[in-house]
Amino acid sequence: MAVEIATAVEIVLDCFVQSGEPLRPADVVKATGLEKTDVDKAIKALKKDGRIDSPKRCYYAAVK
Repeated sequence: MAVEIATAVEIVLDCFVQSGEPLRPADVVKATGLEKTDVDKAIKALKKDGRIDSPKRCYYAAVK
């Protein structure tokens, strides 16, 4: 079941903030229970807004 993108963005950002370390999209899917497509869209939106970055390939972290 897909969730609204604004809700997914907040859930995904919260996951990155709470982890305190870079995560792969698959880690976020596992931690949040969201669908992979929702996580991918949320990551894209967060990266565009500058709220997360990619410290290494395929990993993302919240901007401090």
